[in-house]
Amino acid sequence: MADHSEKPGHGETFFAVLPDREAALAVARRLNAPDPRTVTYASGRPWLVGSWADGEVTAVHAGDVRLAVVGQCAVDPDLLTRRAARLTDLSDLSRLARSLPGSFHLVAALGGRLRVQGSASGLRLVFHARVDDVTVAADRADVLAELTGADLDQTRLAARLLWPVPHPIEVTPVWRGVHGVEPGHHLTVDADGRTARTGRWWAPPRPERPLADAADDIRAALADAVDARTRGGGTVSCDLSGGLDSTSVCALAARGPAHVVASTWPGLDPADEDLEWARRAAAHLPDVEHVVWPVERSPLVYAGLPDIDDVLDEPTIGVMDHARVLSHVPALAAKGSRLHLTGIGGDHVAWCSEAHYHRLLRRRPLLAARRLRGFRALFTWSPGPMAVALADTRSYGRWLADAAADLRRPEPSPVIGALGWGAPPRMFDWVTPDAARAVAALLRRTAATARPLAPDRGAHADLAAIHATTRIVRQWDRACDRAGLPAAHPFFDDRVIEAFLAVRPEDRVTPWRYKPSLVAAMRGVVPDVCLARTNKATAATDAVQGLRRHAAELDALWESSRLARLGLVDADRLRALTGRPDDPRLRGPILYSTLACEVWLRARSRVKET
Repeated sequence: MADHSEKPGHGETFFAVLPDREAALAVARRLNAPDPRTVTYASGRPWLVGSWADGEVTAVHAGDVRLAVVGQCAVDPDLLTRRAARLTDLSDLSRLARSLPGSFHLVAALGGRLRVQGSASGLRLVFHARVDDVTVAADRADVLAELTGADLDQTRLAARLLWPVPHPIEVTPVWRGVHGVEPGHHLTVDADGRTARTGRWWAPPRPERPLADAADDIRAALADAVDARTRGGGTVSCDLSGGLDSTSVCALAARGPAHVVASTWPGLDPADEDLEWARRAAAHLPDVEHVVWPVERSPLVYAGLPDIDDVLDEPTIGVMDHARVLSHVPALAAKGSRLHLTGIGGDHVAWCSEAHYHRLLRRRPLLAARRLRGFRALFTWSPGPMAVALADTRSYGRWLADAAADLRRPEPSPVIGALGWGAPPRMFDWVTPDAARAVAALLRRTAATARPLAPDRGAHADLAAIHATTRIVRQWDRACDRAGLPAAHPFFDDRVIEAFLAVRPEDRVTPWRYKPSLVAAMRGVVPDVCLARTNKATAATDAVQGLRRHAAELDALWESSRLARLGLVDADRLRALTGRPDDPRLRGPILYSTLACEVWLRARSRVKET
């Protein structure tokens, strides 16, 4: 049987999973849901508790088996019931997950045991904590922190000031006693309702397929992902920046039964070609309604930071574009859009890290040497640091331990990160010495047991980039849902990621061709004239102007800085820096992680005060 409860309306949505134990009843009563929904066990005790929209949860049962799909997955309840009837072991959930399109959590109960898993992409995360002697799982860390009364762990928060935040630091929530489950892993709770363990259910495919063999499967996976969102008809909206990613999603959506509204925000940079390419694409999609928003109405980077009231479960640099992400929502909702599709993720799966050439140089030296010369010319890499990066054979744990000793050193040449395990993390000079020492110690402790996301540094870098971006996007999604227009990102569906990652890296990333795997897959779907694009806008002008326009707002943030009160940053140094918008250091994203933490603390403080 399926759950058919009523829609709660837009707001703070979440779900929690409880074991079939008497102690869980009190926990369920303490969960703070604005419009609560509950799915129960046969015993009548709560299994799923939370607040979610119609169609977001499909929950069925067959005998003593409970099975639920939570998220964007057009799964037929009758089919899910049949799968539940055949479920004899919780490990069978991995096979089910790999058979479904979309982006979702899977939850199952069998024989008193529970299993909860999110997506391999990291867009759907799982957290857990011990509450009243039972283990509770949820899709939000702050829900569990509220249940347990957990204190903020200042060292974990200080680690989020790193740029970038390395794996696996980002997996651990910033509250004591709340635990994160790594993407591609599941949480299992034993029949006692207390004992919890995690295990892997997903691994990236071996990157061995020639592009010519894989292109059809990539196209089918992306088409299925888009179809899962459009098959319900009605009106959907799509980003149409003119880039390959958004144009591909828009063209696939136009094939379905839904009316498509394509949304384009022109950039401020006179050299930005997005609008020209977007109009070119729209001209070949006659059934798509194309809306071009006035450029002067587009919020700049850094806009509205002091006013953000979305309560997120972790700091995220996504706050930098918070106003921009939400700016189109009211108008698209007024046009009847029920869901907004983006091309986010195309950069992460249709391309891949040049670090793959570190291994290829040892396996196919002639090909790799030619390609590396091309990358050197394309990215103006310096030959000395490039040679150092290619000769580096450190393990991931050793690399992370070494990074702990280098946190205050100047940023290395970009090629070091491009051909290595990733960009070495740095702590900027406004982070206090005590905070930097605490984070360095945390990195050293973490390095002792850290394992890369994949044995090869190129594959590790690919997955790390996907996970880092989905952690940002999941917070944007909460803001969009709260504003009244849910979002979807087909490129980040697990089946799509698998199809792209299965392609040989030398076919995915080359200095001579732009996103060759996506171009090959979309041939015949996207007009050839649009597939010819070989660049993308950077929005650098928007960021520079945003810093100048909103400098006073940033100054006000540092004047009453929550981070400074905690002893994590020197507010005077930050005020001196942002008071000079033309400082060359500010051309990069050096402020982003600090602003992410500051805005996060302020939003959570605002909630406590109300």
